[in-house]
Amino acid sequence: MIPTLFTPSDPSTNSGQALARFTADHGIAAELVVPPVETPTVVAAAAALGIEPGQVIKSLLFLVRDEPVLVIASGAAPVDRSILAGRFGVGKKQIKLADAETVARLTGYPVGGVPPFGHPAPILTLLDRAVLAWDVIYGGGGDERTLLRIAPGELARVTGAELITLAG
Repeated sequence: MIPTLFTPSDPSTNSGQALARFTADHGIAAELVVPPVETPTVVAAAAALGIEPGQVIKSLLFLVRDEPVLVIASGAAPVDRSILAGRFGVGKKQIKLADAETVARLTGYPVGGVPPFGHPAPILTLLDRAVLAWDVIYGGGGDERTLLRIAPGELARVTGAELITLAG
């Protein structure tokens, strides 16, 4: 089955609606899609969309010295915390993945649906250079059912992210 375009009347997508409004209000060239099946993993999302797993991005919220840092990376590869530690000049143990409550509070979205932008307040954002290799990528669309479809160049523009190589 082909993913459908986001339908704002769907009551299960309140966070997705907020992201849809944000993209429209800010003239962001992106669209929200709802795959025909659940996509709880990168592999499942890629299969549902008929794309490579590397085209699925993850937006992970880390705490570095208790300050939030959003890391946007390919879902196909782990984020090397040693590289993040080096970037911030801290020990690896000072790089912590935020818990679900902190993620929701700081991003406005639940874990599993965190988009790379559209948060209540600006968050320092790092974008893995590997993401730029694709023509189109898919990431969190605001809830567990919705995905954001966007070109990597547009993502870099909108987020103002610092480019970093996250593969070790």
